[in-house]
Amino acid sequence: MSKPVVLIAEELSPATIDALGPDFEVRHCDGADRAALLPAIADVDAILVRSATQVDAEAIAVAKNLKVIARAGVGLDNVDVDAATQAGVMVVNAPTSNIVSAAELAVALLLASARNISPAHQALRNGEWKRSKYSGVELADKVVGVVGLGRIGLLVAQRLSAFGVQLIAYDPYVQPARAAQLGVRMVELDELLKTSDFITVHLPKNKETVGLIGQEALKKVKPTVHIVNAARGGIVDEQALYEAIVDGRVGGAGIDVYAKEPCTDSPLFTLDSVVATPHLGASTDEAQEKAGVAVARSVRLALAGELVPDAVNVQGGVIAEPVRPYLELTERLGAIASAIAPAPVAQLSVDVRGEIADEDVRVLELAALKGVFSYLVEDPVSYVNAPVLANDRGVSAELTTDAECPDYRSLVRLHLSLTDGRSVTVSGTVSGPRAIEKLVEVDGFEVDVPVSEHMAFLTYVDKPGVVGVAGQILGDADVNIAGMQVSRTKAGGQALIALTIDTAIGPDTLNLIGSEIGADAACAVDLD
Repeated sequence: MSKPVVLIAEELSPATIDALGPDFEVRHCDGADRAALLPAIADVDAILVRSATQVDAEAIAVAKNLKVIARAGVGLDNVDVDAATQAGVMVVNAPTSNIVSAAELAVALLLASARNISPAHQALRNGEWKRSKYSGVELADKVVGVVGLGRIGLLVAQRLSAFGVQLIAYDPYVQPARAAQLGVRMVELDELLKTSDFITVHLPKNKETVGLIGQEALKKVKPTVHIVNAARGGIVDEQALYEAIVDGRVGGAGIDVYAKEPCTDSPLFTLDSVVATPHLGASTDEAQEKAGVAVARSVRLALAGELVPDAVNVQGGVIAEPVRPYLELTERLGAIASAIAPAPVAQLSVDVRGEIADEDVRVLELAALKGVFSYLVEDPVSYVNAPVLANDRGVSAELTTDAECPDYRSLVRLHLSLTDGRSVTVSGTVSGPRAIEKLVEVDGFEVDVPVSEHMAFLTYVDKPGVVGVAGQILGDADVNIAGMQVSRTKAGGQALIALTIDTAIGPDTLNLIGSEIGADAACAVDLD
């Protein structure tokens, strides 16, 4: 078999190739060259990029085999996540790879701005000794306002605390009690703007944050304030910042990111009180190696069909170890339920019970949707596009949990409500040290059957001879029975035969069995 193809569209750490390993065909192209990118991406399974390659809707449409877009870094401004999701393509990044590097650069810019490092350095290069002109300010006892107390903002705050500063922060998603444990006082943005001697920005770029530090905000700050943006370009309005510095309403700034990049002609670059760098936040050897290795590992997982914790367009979070064995089981339960459903699906309910209910099991809802739709549509179904397919078809889904499970350590039950008012229920568990997947209920019938690649289900009115008839027909068709279990409500009542078989049952054979035993329903399920 041919190896999956991975396209590396930008220069990445050599450790990235090592982390991919020998199981892939690795190709290279210049992703910034559109004419080179589009033909190169056409038949690849995964593409690895940094920030220069635009993986937009056009590129995704061309890439018919694409399964993973991996961004070796944090931001995803150059990836059309919505288009990828619609196409069932997983988007992964390396969210923690550069956080230390970015935090250290923010501190460096803040210090450089406070002490006029950049213009003083340039003056010396020009043969000028200007000690008095470039006098600066100390950080000690100053108020530092951190706008955004996420992972990077927190690292910045921790590092600056060693300078003896007073730390305040604005972040609507951080609880004050948690911040207090870290020595940070949470305030509203207006208070932060009015009281800070230094402001450092660490927010994601979105509709709410673009231009957050703009003309109106800069009217509220101290005239001596120094503003640092090493997060995302556009959060600080560069023209407004320039005007505020020129007018004497802002003391200085340290800027690493810009609204449009590459940027080489900003008016900010003309000001001595601004220290500027060309988006160096992640530009350390350590960050690049961490990012490359992280996304290479994610690509390996994704192309192996596993869920990736760093997938930005897949809900579910990090999968706890006790939950992992139930991932494939739940997907297979979804396929079984979908296969035996006699009408279209209107709603899916996923009920998780027992020990694993104490874990984050949101991913099991995704697994169930993937299993259900893998049996309903011809197009490839993934953890990425399964919710999209459900939404497009008006199928709602819900997840419930209950720590109580009298009969099993853990159990997953799927209930499909159908458009004609009927329903289908299947339940399964994972058993023993070998984590054997077992089907334990089908529509109220108790069973104990290993989940197999090929299965069949027959429902009928209980009577003698049915098992023999079914076995004879399958034998005549050269289909070997691996296992069989009969369950019934009562003698002479409704009964179910659950079969595991070595090969698929053809429709003619299945119909013959159903006809001979007078089955109410006969269904074969192939989980390959």
